[in-house]
Amino acid sequence: MLVDGEWTDKSVGRTNTRGEFVRPESSFREWIGDAGNRFPAQANRYHLFVNAGCPWAYRTLLYRSIKGLRDLVSVSYTRPAMGKQGWTFAGSLEPVLNAQHIHDVYRAADKQFTGRTTVPVLWDKQQHTIVNNESSEIIRMFDSVFDTFDGVSSTRYYPAHLAEEIDSLNQRIYDDVNNGVYRCGFAQSQEAYEEAFDRLFACLDELDQRLSAQRFLCGSEVTEADWRLFATLVRFDIAYYGQFRCNRSHLAEFKHLWPYTRDLYQYPGVAETVDVAAIKGIYYGSRPPHILPKGPRLDFSAPANRGEPHERGASSGRRVSPSGNHHG
Repeated sequence: MLVDGEWTDKSVGRTNTRGEFVRPESSFREWIGDAGNRFPAQANRYHLFVNAGCPWAYRTLLYRSIKGLRDLVSVSYTRPAMGKQGWTFAGSLEPVLNAQHIHDVYRAADKQFTGRTTVPVLWDKQQHTIVNNESSEIIRMFDSVFDTFDGVSSTRYYPAHLAEEIDSLNQRIYDDVNNGVYRCGFAQSQEAYEEAFDRLFACLDELDQRLSAQRFLCGSEVTEADWRLFATLVRFDIAYYGQFRCNRSHLAEFKHLWPYTRDLYQYPGVAETVDVAAIKGIYYGSRPPHILPKGPRLDFSAPANRGEPHERGASSGRRVSPSGNHHG
C-alpha cells in the first residue's frame, strides 16, 4: 500500500479480531456520464489498468469484450504474480503513464494517496486521474454509457425489469461466493474458515438447484449476476479449490453449475478473456515457493447442452462524432 504517497511493503492487517478476512472499501468512486459530466463518455479517453488473473479486474476485461469496447477503452496488464512493490507491469514501463507499478498510477492521481493499490483502475487520459477503482461500478458503467457508439453491443446486462432481482443475487453471491472464497483462503482462525466454507458451499448448492429449472440466474436472459458469478466459477478448480482450501467439491461435481459455467464461457467474446496462466500466476506465483500447478484438466469448450448457441448482441448502429463525443 501507499502511505502519504510513499510505498510500503510491510504486512497490512486484513482480518478482524475473529480472524475473518475484511475487504477494504474502494477509494475512487466517480462515474462516466453524459456530455455535461466531469467524465463524459468519449472514445479513446479511458484506460484500464488490470491483472488478467484477478477476478475483480477480470470483470472489467469481460465487459470490455462482451460489450464491444475494445476500440473505445484501452488496457494495460500487470504481470500475473505480485512482487515486492505490488502489481508490476509486464515489460519495462507501462505506455500510458510510463509507470512501472500500479502504485505509480495511484500516485499519479494523488501524490499523497494512502491506501491499498488495487486493480482494476479506470483512468481518464485527459484529466490524468483515476475515475473509479471499484469493479462492480466500472462494469455497471460499461453496461450502458457507451451504447450509442458504433460497434458497441446494445445488450444490457442490468435491465430495469430485473434490477431488483439482480441486486439481491449480487449481494448474496458477493458475500458468500465472490468474497467467500477469499474469506476461506485468508481466514486466520479455524472458526472463521469453517464459517466461510459452510456459507460458500451452502450458496453454491442453492445456485446449483436454482439452475436446475432455468438456464441463467434470472431466467432466460444473461445478466450482470451471471457474469459476477462466472468470474469466480471459472477460477474455482484452478485456484480456490486447492490454494484457498475450498475443497468440499470440485466445480465439475455440481450437476448444473458446471455446464452453466461452460455455457457462459462459450458466450461470444468470453473465451478470449479467460487467461488460465494468469490465474495460476496470481494465486500460486505470488506465494512461496512460486510453483505453478500443471493441472487441473478443464474443458470449458465442451458442449453445455443448456439451450441454443449464443448470438452476440446487435450494435446500436450509431457512430462516434469526430470530436470523440457521442450524440444521442
